Amino acid sequence: MPGLFDQHEAQHLDAAKPLAARMRPRTLDEFTGQQHFLGEGKLLRRMLQADRVSSVIFYGPPGTGKTSLAEIIAKHTKSVFASLNAASVGVKELREVLEAARTRLKTGGQRTLLFVDELHHFNKTQQDVLLPDVESGAVRLIGATTSNPFFALVSPLVSRSQVFEFRSLSREDVLGLMQRALSDRERGFGQHAVTVTDEALSFLAEVCDGDARRALNALEIAVLSVATHQHDATASGQSGNDADHSLARRAGDNTVDLEIAQESIQKKAVQYGDDEHYDAASAFIKSIRGSDPDAAIYWLARMLEAGEEPRFIARRIVIAASEDIGNADPQALVVAMAAAHATEFVGLPECRIMLAQAVTYLATAPKSNASYLAVDAALDDVRTKRVLPVPTHLRDGHYLGAKRLGHGEGYQYAHAAPDGWVDQDYLGVERTYYQPVDRGFEAELKRRVEEQRSRKQL
Repeated sequence: MPGLFDQHEAQHLDAAKPLAARMRPRTLDEFTGQQHFLGEGKLLRRMLQADRVSSVIFYGPPGTGKTSLAEIIAKHTKSVFASLNAASVGVKELREVLEAARTRLKTGGQRTLLFVDELHHFNKTQQDVLLPDVESGAVRLIGATTSNPFFALVSPLVSRSQVFEFRSLSREDVLGLMQRALSDRERGFGQHAVTVTDEALSFLAEVCDGDARRALNALEIAVLSVATHQHDATASGQSGNDADHSLARRAGDNTVDLEIAQESIQKKAVQYGDDEHYDAASAFIKSIRGSDPDAAIYWLARMLEAGEEPRFIARRIVIAASEDIGNADPQALVVAMAAAHATEFVGLPECRIMLAQAVTYLATAPKSNASYLAVDAALDDVRTKRVLPVPTHLRDGHYLGAKRLGHGEGYQYAHAAPDGWVDQDYLGVERTYYQPVDRGFEAELKRRVEEQRSRKQL
């Protein structure tokens, strides 16, 4: 009975799969999320309806449906589905798959959809191997990556592909997936007499960070552990085992509560690849610049929790102290430098406190980028215009022969004047770089600068 054996074998293999794999959507209607490109009238939906899916790249965080959607597209387009993981195959295996796809197309006219997971692990040579068959249409490529394709992939491959950015699933999307798994008798837990509280589901939907795989894996652990405890408690009740009775009561007999849900999921690892590193740092600096201490503290916490190097954060704080606050509050640079030195001195975890102190000070300080704009304007003049010679009266007159050249002649010593200021040309031409703002301490500097400039014009 080979057919019956194959059927039973397939059933056992399916049962051995984790819940997240068993609950993969089988149709576009079952697919959850990514409506910004898969909803009615959106680009990918139109491409599928017109059967014009050629080469696409799915880019986004884990657990958002990249692999599932690739399998659905293969079924929808009636293509042979070939799957590779870029981290575990070389050029030889890749060429064999491409050759088989060309043969399949020539002999039977059947198209192949090649799904390459973790495409960013392919080196330049491997990516170049894909190009001819992608361009000729011998294969329909779907590459999945968690890294920004515009950085991680070669330009010719990106230019020949349509890039779709996957977003983390919403809390409501994840809740819907878990509820579907609980009610599905074939692939999920519909056959189990286990109840999951709304509080437990809400916790898993929140803590999974939009990763459906992580939420479903945690749900599976929670449900199966309660089902096992229930069975063990029944058996122990017959044998009079008080410890197992206690375990059953703790598990709520057949209920997954918040405590069980919390124990069924690991401490979350904050997603923090190259993109997240730059994006979080950008949000951090922009929150300080925008005077939002709460947002700045959140991005600081996110970077620290993800394992960002504290010295990197301290350097960004020091830069922001001058770039975004400057002379509106000169003390900001002092605070930032103190936090940077303290970070080196005490290290984690305590340095988070010094960093937080500096962040909140900078975020609430008055803002000015006048110094930053001034030096960049001057640099632009130095680079693009004729370099100004140092005026003769400002040149060094102390070395041998300087007097004979007239260097330093006519220089007026400012401290000799009653108010410490003399009307003297220090540049040789009329240029204005520093434009103080009317905020914080720089408002006082603005008053001084305007007064001195007006005296100079008299």
